[in-house]
Amino acid sequence: MADLLNLSLWLRDFDSDTMLSGLEELLRMFPFSQVRPGIEGVRIYAIDFTEPPLVEQAFPEAVDVDTVVGVCEDFKNADCAYQVQGWWELWRFNGDWKLTPSRVSLICFGPEFDNDVGEHLRIELGAETDFLPSSEAPQSVRKAQSNVASIVRLTRELERVLPIERRSLWSESGENFADRLDEALCDQDE
Repeated sequence: MADLLNLSLWLRDFDSDTMLSGLEELLRMFPFSQVRPGIEGVRIYAIDFTEPPLVEQAFPEAVDVDTVVGVCEDFKNADCAYQVQGWWELWRFNGDWKLTPSRVSLICFGPEFDNDVGEHLRIELGAETDFLPSSEAPQSVRKAQSNVASIVRLTRELERVLPIERRSLWSESGENFADRLDEALCDQDE
């Protein structure tokens, strides 16, 4: 299974009082899928991700951001993490290229939640391979560039509404994604 590509955000003046407002802004700005209900559910964890969720709420029908934030507000605590699962659209190859709904998770970490990376907000964008060109698929450079451009566009929009102090685009493998992208593009040129 491919590693996940993540966008981590650290916010100025982030604390237990402001954490859910950061999540709310992220949810309002995120380009959820229009093809299927964008927000699928929310999970709230206490202490760390090894604990079972305190709350697991599924949304079989389209739901608004206020409803999701309301569920989170009911369990607002500095040692909790709030994970919103949903869908956004990426170019994917399966015999031909299609813009299709792809899983995404948006996570807000309370300041006392056990988090190795230490960010305040994280977006698990999907499989790293969706953002790298492949020699197996025609036009993969253009489609991978379009998927990466979606991340860049999202990041710029988030910088307009959130007090972002630092950001990082990283892969679960720990490898530098920009280096991997450069390497994949060079392989395509050969």
